[in-house]
Amino acid sequence: MTIKYQKVGDILLVKKDLTGDEINYLINKTKCKTILKYNYINGDMRKPKVKLLYGTETETIHKEHGCLFKIDVSKVMWSMGNIEERKRMAYISNSDETVVDMFAGIGYFTIPMAKYSKPKKIYAIEINPDSYHYMVENIKLNKLTNVVPILSDNRDVALKNIADRVIMGYVLKTRFFLDKAFEFLKEGKICTIHYHDTLAEKIMNTEPINEIKKYAEKYEYNILSHEIHKVKKYAPGVWHIVVDAELIKYNK
Repeated sequence: MTIKYQKVGDILLVKKDLTGDEINYLINKTKCKTILKYNYINGDMRKPKVKLLYGTETETIHKEHGCLFKIDVSKVMWSMGNIEERKRMAYISNSDETVVDMFAGIGYFTIPMAKYSKPKKIYAIEINPDSYHYMVENIKLNKLTNVVPILSDNRDVALKNIADRVIMGYVLKTRFFLDKAFEFLKEGKICTIHYHDTLAEKIMNTEPINEIKKYAEKYEYNILSHEIHKVKKYAPGVWHIVVDAELIKYNK
């Protein structure tokens, strides 16, 4: 019997309704405590729409790449498809940097980066109170002291000229937050923006960097270099990508 599922802690996420035999098969195979049908992610708060197929508990602790993530999968988004990007981001910073994570969630990128890259400080901003709650829990679970969690719409956060690195781990509407990303960037130093988006394959190598260039010109930054990484297939012919763009303010 072949059934596709994602395992988060001791909870399984599936994308279809299951028969009794299928549920029993998964219980015996994985020793899970709960099985949820994961329908979709809803709205700016990135809240999941789920259906309980087996069990009652929806909170778990998931271990990934040496990090612990406490999460209620009925309330908070989890994407197994981003695992390689989370690993990559874990080692991309360094101890001299200050980082702003604009869409921190439960600490998907913040937690591994704080643990392994050890930047001086990460300002981890999240608008969803449930996600923020679990981010605070995960900072404690992983015994981190270099993360400042902030419950807010990142556009309302009064921080400027502070970040060596800005993480924009959001899709579909990311371009609408580029004004704020450039406001966070530190002047007088080479800085990096990690810009996520979902785009058709035929334009994914041109459209996102053109978008970043538009805002770079607006805020008087030069793009020194950029790389585009595929995160995962989002839909037929559409990819979730991330652009790593290195920038510096014009010399005047």
